This record gives sequence, C-alpha cells and structure tokens, in this order.
Amino acid sequence: MTLLDDYQGVALEMADWSSLPPGTRIQVLREPAVNEDDLVRCLAGTDVLVVMRERTPLPASVLERLPRLRLITNLGARNAAIDLQACARMGITTCNAAGDPQARRTTAETAWALILGWHKRLFASQLALRAGVWQPALSSRVQGKVLGLVGLGQIGRQMARLGAAFGMEILAWSPHLAPERAAEVGACAVDKAELFEAADVVSLHLVLAPSTKGIVGAADLRRMKGDALLVNTARAGLVQETALRQVLEQRRIGGAALDAYWQEPLPAGHWLLALDNVLLSPHLGYASTENLGAYYRNASQHIHEWLSGMAIPSMQPDGQ
Repeated sequence: MTLLDDYQGVALEMADWSSLPPGTRIQVLREPAVNEDDLVRCLAGTDVLVVMRERTPLPASVLERLPRLRLITNLGARNAAIDLQACARMGITTCNAAGDPQARRTTAETAWALILGWHKRLFASQLALRAGVWQPALSSRVQGKVLGLVGLGQIGRQMARLGAAFGMEILAWSPHLAPERAAEVGACAVDKAELFEAADVVSLHLVLAPSTKGIVGAADLRRMKGDALLVNTARAGLVQETALRQVLEQRRIGGAALDAYWQEPLPAGHWLLALDNVLLSPHLGYASTENLGAYYRNASQHIHEWLSGMAIPSMQPDGQ
C-alpha cells in the first residue's frame, strides 16, 4: 500500500494502519514524482493507493503500467486527476474517503485569514520587523467595505455571515442564485458585472465543474477596482490563469490572496512567486489537522471494507 503526497509526514499518525492484515507494507511518499516514469517506478509493487485530491495525476498512461493496482482511495469528495474510465476498464476499484464535516468552516476561516492578513499587512510587516524596519506600510479596515461572494453555497453563506459581523456590505452572484436565498444571509444578489465592479474584496466559493471552469475571466478582472482584492480558497481552475497574471503584473487590481493553484505544489520559479501584490498560502483550507485526520481514518475504514469483500461506493466523475 502506498500513501501519496504526505507533504507533512503525518499520514501514519492519523489512522490505525496497524489494524491492516499482518505483513502489509506501507510506503509513504512525501515528495511529488518528477514525471510519469518516476511515479510508475515508485508504485510498481502497489496494490492499494491512497491519494490526495488532485495532487498526483493518475491518467491512463500511468494506470496501465500498474498491473498490481486494485484499489484507489481518494481523500476528498472528487478527483478530476484520476482517469476513472481507465480504472473501470482495468478493474481498479475507486472510492472517496470523507473528511471533517466541519471542513467547510475551515475553508471559510482560511479565506478570512487571507482577507485580514492582506488588509492588516501582516506578512509584509513581519518580514520588515525581522529586517529591523518598523511599520513599513499602513493597515486598513474591512468595516464599511463591500464583500463580493462568487458562489453562495455552504462556504459562501459562512463568508456572508462573517462579513456582516465585520460590518461589510455583502453582494453575491452565482449562475443560479435566487435573490431570496441571498437575503437569508443578509446578502444582496446582483449580476456578475455589478459584483466585480462594486466589490472591494471578491471571494470565490464555487465548485469546479465543466460549467464553472474559467468562469472568472479577463473581462471580470478588468471590472474590479484598482485597489480591490481577489481571494480564491476554492479551486484555481475557476479563474483563467493568463487573465489573472496579466492584471496582477500590470497592477490593474490591488492584488490576490490565494490558497489554491493550477499546479500543486506550487513549483519553484512560478510566476506568482515573483510578485509582491499577492498573499499566498499552500492550500491550508484543505490541509487542516481535523480534515486530514478524518480523511485518513475513513480511508483506512474503506480499505478494511474492501479487503473483507464489502461493497463500497465508487468515485464519480468530477462535478457529479
């Protein structure tokens, strides 16, 4: 059995792996594979694979070279990086392990950490203090500003309530948002253009699906105020990468605070790392102690059920 992408080295501590059948050998990989050949080499003897949501891709070109692989357990509700058709063709069972029921709250907390960190200039101020510089920049308040929420599901609704507690005006938009649903959490439903034009902070909270991929494009970003902040703790694919890069490099908006990326881990030399108008965190909205602990415990349970011949729910294509 192999546990992939255990970046923090905590996977073995978060579930009772000792309860697996005697002789089970557990391999833990903390670093991402260099390429497909490297990945196949690392997984050559693997029967059971526990994967992080959309970190290591498992296309048909990899799966077809792993004849011993029989079970893939995904830590998450979906995983677009796994070729499920290839799995079905090869007789590989796939399933999702549930996380912490309160994980959505953790994502909302992460979004607010980024929003407050940006406005209070926490990161730049800490670097300056360590370099002996006092008060390198002034902070600003969020009270009285406009929070624009793209998506008003469970996380978006939490964001609305927290924004109201901070004294912000709340605007909301999603492709099928009813005004009365927005009103339930004190938000005003507006059209997409108005939200991007009026908001001081735009925070994204949509599920990534074919219908929402790239839903935030160049026209939307150009509508934002010159000092506005774009926050993305959802999925990087909601935003057109080239469009965001252009407005950030041209300083057409105040900046971006991001917790999700088009490629993870974010590689050295990535264009975002060269900018001083971004605040970056390494997908911490997902990687909380409570969430990963629940994922690994449930993954272990699924493996036990599979070994005992019990039926387990199969993964569905992303967005279903």
